[in-house]
Amino acid sequence: MNHSFQIKNAQDYQVAYRKSIEAPELFWATVAATFSWRKPWARVLRWDFRKPEIAWFEGAQLNITENCLDRHLQAQGDKPALIWEPNNPSDSARTFSYRQLAEAVNECAWMLRNNGVQKGDRVCIYMGMVPELAIALLACARIGAIHSVIFGGFSAQSIADRVHDAQAAFLITADGSYRGNKEIPLKEIVDEALGSCPFVKHVFVYRRTGTVPNMQPGRDLFWDEEVAKVHAAGSLFFPAEVMDAEDPLFILYTSGSTGKPKGVVHTCAGYMVWTTYTFVNVFQIRPDDVHFCTADIGWITGHSYIVYGTLCAGATSLMFEGVPTWPDAGRFWDIIARHGASIFYTSPTAIRSLMAHGLSFLKGKDFSSLRVLGSVGEPINEEAWHWLDEQVGHKKCPIVDTWWQTETGGIMISNLAGVTPSRPGFATLPLPGVKPVLMNEKGQPILGNNLSGNLCLAAPWPGMIRSTWGDPQRCREAYFTAYPGYYFSGDGSLRNEKGFYRITGRVDDVLNVSGHRLGTAEIENAIGQCPGVVESAVVGFPHDLKGQGIYAFVISSSEQDASLYEAILNTVTDVIGAIARPDKIQFVRGLPKTRSGKIMRRILRKIAEGDMEHIGDITTLLEPAVVDEIKAGRA
Repeated sequence: MNHSFQIKNAQDYQVAYRKSIEAPELFWATVAATFSWRKPWARVLRWDFRKPEIAWFEGAQLNITENCLDRHLQAQGDKPALIWEPNNPSDSARTFSYRQLAEAVNECAWMLRNNGVQKGDRVCIYMGMVPELAIALLACARIGAIHSVIFGGFSAQSIADRVHDAQAAFLITADGSYRGNKEIPLKEIVDEALGSCPFVKHVFVYRRTGTVPNMQPGRDLFWDEEVAKVHAAGSLFFPAEVMDAEDPLFILYTSGSTGKPKGVVHTCAGYMVWTTYTFVNVFQIRPDDVHFCTADIGWITGHSYIVYGTLCAGATSLMFEGVPTWPDAGRFWDIIARHGASIFYTSPTAIRSLMAHGLSFLKGKDFSSLRVLGSVGEPINEEAWHWLDEQVGHKKCPIVDTWWQTETGGIMISNLAGVTPSRPGFATLPLPGVKPVLMNEKGQPILGNNLSGNLCLAAPWPGMIRSTWGDPQRCREAYFTAYPGYYFSGDGSLRNEKGFYRITGRVDDVLNVSGHRLGTAEIENAIGQCPGVVESAVVGFPHDLKGQGIYAFVISSSEQDASLYEAILNTVTDVIGAIARPDKIQFVRGLPKTRSGKIMRRILRKIAEGDMEHIGDITTLLEPAVVDEIKAGRA
């Protein structure tokens, strides 16, 4: 892989950043020239944030899998592309060379095509963290189908919502999955979800746990049996579908401030260029690196930095099926030593969880292969940063604190490992092509440093969201309306005296729980489905492990007791998934509302945080006395 765009030192960064801002089309044309294209672009960039309208590399044709796989085969076909560490440490790991991974992707592509999947079809994928999940993504991309991965911890209702929204006629799953000491019946959950989705033509079932799932004749097909048919037919090579630069590559659903998840659409060319560029530069990739990203492919981090960006760069990607604390809290460290991982990219939640288990699980572990550490998903607190630096990196490994979102496709603000300065708690500087702007509540840019505001972006970057599936108006309203002419991230940020950015958290009605975004309205809708609940309001509060916990204020129609508390938890788990279960539930007589009926969430946030002294003026509320009652009953 040609990494001629790799930034080598601080001066290189300053030069690259200046060029990217002053002459973005020339800058990105130079970067894009290092990839394989079927047809060159006629125009590098066309954009207007007020519509919004964004297009990169218009007129170009390509297939992203030819950049992930085919172009590496001659020079490094035998190099490990994907290493899989299973949930159970006594099971054997699996390694795919670039040649073996390409063969598996071609097999899967034929399996899909032989069963009717065509270019433009939507394929939902609901699997555990097995290599076949990555293979399924790449196979969809190879035939031009639009994949939509659903996190393996989501409920049947969440699956049904996403399948309906995408109108996905095909679904890929497994009989089950392993996660720590739990076995999750994936196919059983899928069957429940598809009871309301009669339009689904086929469900492909990978055998992982050995359980015998119910198979609906004519609809359900076993992965291995369909691949056997591919082999019996002869040629395994699947000619990659030619895609236009702006054709959709995938849909990934993320929570918003309304109850309905929104399908973020990313397209083929810009996403490919951005994820590869950011991967190579943030982690300062070397030919022999083993990149261990602990994220689930059900989230954007897994898409970008386990699969697409990593493989496009010709690197070795290490993926893990299990959890960091099973069978004990030394599991990550054993994996790093076993596979010689040189880059370790994880979440602050995982770090804090491991901190809570003490230092005994780090004793005697071999960290000698590590050279770069990374944080993703939420702002990392300084205590966790220093623990990671001292106990894992032994103060020899730079830590990249990366800020980005599902909508941005790849990393936006981060130090570059060993190249640009780091500072605990700060994402630091924007990557080339990224123009951050802090806005005040009046929609005016905040100039100068040592100031805070709402984080916006003033120019497009190749990997940015193009639309929300089936509802482009929602994309405009969510990201481009609050500050016309800018992309609004929904996050607040501080800019210090050096121009470093520190992300201070969400400023809209979206929670960041263990690095996963959950809409408060989505959780409230789920709580409202529990019999006995009249109304609820959900806010976030500081949580030692998760970063942000879920605090639910609930009005019930009867006496509150433990059974209703448990019923709410179970309902939320059934409707969304266990990840959305409230950490605290407080039953209240009423909620703080204005005379127009608007719930004053700022008051509830202060109470949830335990900050009773800064609740502010409550005289405009319909019933001010309810605030004192809620304060007195704080959970």
